[in-house]
Amino acid sequence: SVGATENAMLAACGAEGTTVIANAAREPEIVDLQTFLQKMGAHVQGAGSSTVVVEGGAPLHGCVHTVVADRIVAATYLAAAAGTGGDIRLEGVDYRHLSAVATMLRQAGCRLTCGETSIRLQAPRRLQSAGPIRTAPYPGFPTDMQAQFMALNTTAKGASHVAETIFENRFMHVPELQRLGADITIDGNNAVVRGVDLLSGAPLMATDLRASAALVIAALAADGESTVDRIYHLDRGYEKMEQKLSSLGAKIKRVKA
Repeated sequence: SVGATENAMLAACGAEGTTVIANAAREPEIVDLQTFLQKMGAHVQGAGSSTVVVEGGAPLHGCVHTVVADRIVAATYLAAAAGTGGDIRLEGVDYRHLSAVATMLRQAGCRLTCGETSIRLQAPRRLQSAGPIRTAPYPGFPTDMQAQFMALNTTAKGASHVAETIFENRFMHVPELQRLGADITIDGNNAVVRGVDLLSGAPLMATDLRASAALVIAALAADGESTVDRIYHLDRGYEKMEQKLSSLGAKIKRVKA
């Protein structure tokens, strides 16, 4: 757990003695937190591996630190461009944090050009099915991108298999995608997505943060108008998503229920 690892690191900085955190998360956010704490004078090492060691009790002081880019937000915008045949350039992102996502996007037929702090994606008119997708802890394919890629595969050529190994009951977006005309079969924590030629707009209801992003992506690719309700889920992880997508040419707006 990323959050559990981060909280344990923070608590250990204030504790006396040595704390060893075993089975630690290895995500870039953990490494970024270690860098931040070290700048403040904390004695922390091991971030990025499965063991983090903290020598607690050191007095901390102020510092200047730039927080690492949100790789899931970045990947979501790449997925939105891929699903609509778009061409976008993301600035302020580290492509090394998105290697698993980039592999799947290239497999789907997208062209990615990566700079030191930027990624450009050029999508084909229609994607190829990407997969099989099996979610895994970092650096594997992130569970927080499973729903968005399922949305992409709903209109891709061919069929794809998705295995969710991190969270139970994380296919709640499937019935909503089926409202749009998606062909998806679920068996436990496995799903098979068979691409259809076209999705059709429909009223949709968000069930969680990443599911709501997936519904927006699918709605952008669908023919006709869709409404996504309960977008307070979306606002937990994306700032003014509709404005950013609108600036890229999407016909999307926020309305009061």
